Amino acid sequence: MNLISTYVILYPVIVSIIWIISSIFFSIQQRTVPLVNQPAGQPDDLVSVLIPAHNEGATLSGVVESVAALSYQHIELILIDDGSDDNTFDVMQKLARQYAKRCDIKLVPLMPNRGKANALNEGAKQAHGKFLLCLDADCYVDADVLQPMLARFYDNENLGAVAGKPIVRNRTSLLGRLELLEYIGVIDIIKRGQAFITGHITTVSGVVVAYRRETLAQVGWWNPQALTEDIDITWRLYQHQWQVSYCPDAVAWILVPEHVGALVHQRQRWARGGFEVLWRNKGMLLRGPLSAQWLLLDMVLSDTWALACAFVLLFYVFTIAFTQTLIMDGVVLFLLVLISIIQFLIGFADSKQSDFIAWQDLLLLPVYIIFYWFINLVSCLSALASFFLDPHHAGTWRSPDRGL
Repeated sequence: MNLISTYVILYPVIVSIIWIISSIFFSIQQRTVPLVNQPAGQPDDLVSVLIPAHNEGATLSGVVESVAALSYQHIELILIDDGSDDNTFDVMQKLARQYAKRCDIKLVPLMPNRGKANALNEGAKQAHGKFLLCLDADCYVDADVLQPMLARFYDNENLGAVAGKPIVRNRTSLLGRLELLEYIGVIDIIKRGQAFITGHITTVSGVVVAYRRETLAQVGWWNPQALTEDIDITWRLYQHQWQVSYCPDAVAWILVPEHVGALVHQRQRWARGGFEVLWRNKGMLLRGPLSAQWLLLDMVLSDTWALACAFVLLFYVFTIAFTQTLIMDGVVLFLLVLISIIQFLIGFADSKQSDFIAWQDLLLLPVYIIFYWFINLVSCLSALASFFLDPHHAGTWRSPDRGL
């Protein structure tokens, strides 16, 4: 029991320190190492922008408006309606007429709803670009989102995908503001740290990611059976010796769930997608490249920690119930809180300009530490149970909670 408790305490502390230090060096590296832009005198490569949507009539106009405002001119836009039962396709037709002079716009209606991966595959059949920029229908991209992504492709011929940085834009609710903290203080920090240490990341962000077209063709495009197509495609790229990088300069503003039930469902889906990828790629733990081994090992340790944490919490509750004594190590608690504060301060320093955040947002840290880790722990455990109880579950779309 002491060994398990030590693991539960030390794992997040050690991992947080590693991510904090490596994310600092990643930021330094990004400022000091120049990228090779496209050679002068050559025409811009065509970029196909794919936007799959299911019941997104309320959000589509925003993302299409932001695509139309891109400073990179040589694009085509492909809108895919995946079996929507609202006015999504009507909105697509209206937007196609509205922005017809900006770029070539193609509409791809699909029936029935078969999930995001299938929608992307069908949309890619209509694409002619050398690169594909895939966006979620709830996002709003920065006007300069493409240039830093393309610079990374031109800098590295072995690069198959470039993940952008999602930023929370609906912040009028407590849950939305807590998710803002998570994106700047956890998700962004971890990806920066992974990119510096291993040169890879666990997964691209499906909401904003660019692919080299030949890469997707080589690995067989997106897998319709995968619950999380972004995690799955990331690791199939690794299996074929392609690289994936993180580009925090490529920004997309996103809408996040503002109801606890929708948030838990989202995190269950993320966690289950991680389990599926871990199971499919378990052979790489021993035979894969060192970078992939490290990322997979971190996934194993993280899942093991969730199980150990649940066991310790149950033991702790039973101990309090039977002894009527509250047992709490103040030093350990202080250490965990201190590490969390440092991690979020670094995330705040890296993101305060691009994310438009103020120091007052950090006042919610105590709420985040208590509530949010509990949400993610419950989601992880329930996803693990569903993975073993229903291993063949395939992904389809539900109408999302966009906080509108």
